Amino acid sequence: MKFTSVEILKEIENNSAESRKNWMLWIFKKAGENNHRNKEFQFWQQDNHPIELDHDEIIQSKMDYLHENPVRAGIVRMEKDYIYSSGIDYYGDENGLIEINFL
Repeated sequence: MKFTSVEILKEIENNSAESRKNWMLWIFKKAGENNHRNKEFQFWQQDNHPIELDHDEIIQSKMDYLHENPVRAGIVRMEKDYIYSSGIDYYGDENGLIEINFL
């Protein structure tokens, strides 16, 4: 399954239960306006560099980084609270929105 920024933004826009919808869309729009490479929204960080995930320690480090991003951004207090992340599967007592294969 492939998730693009367009698909993720559509999911956010169409989710009437998401209380932070307007705030998230505003953040992505402002980021897009501040980057001349974008037409409208910026969802992913620009100028990324690929990292080969060839050791368990590297994989765990990157998983921790991904799960901690919403906490660092102040969106949620705990990794398990962000519904658009697998953090709920790894740190919570529930399953997330989509089925995952644990690493």
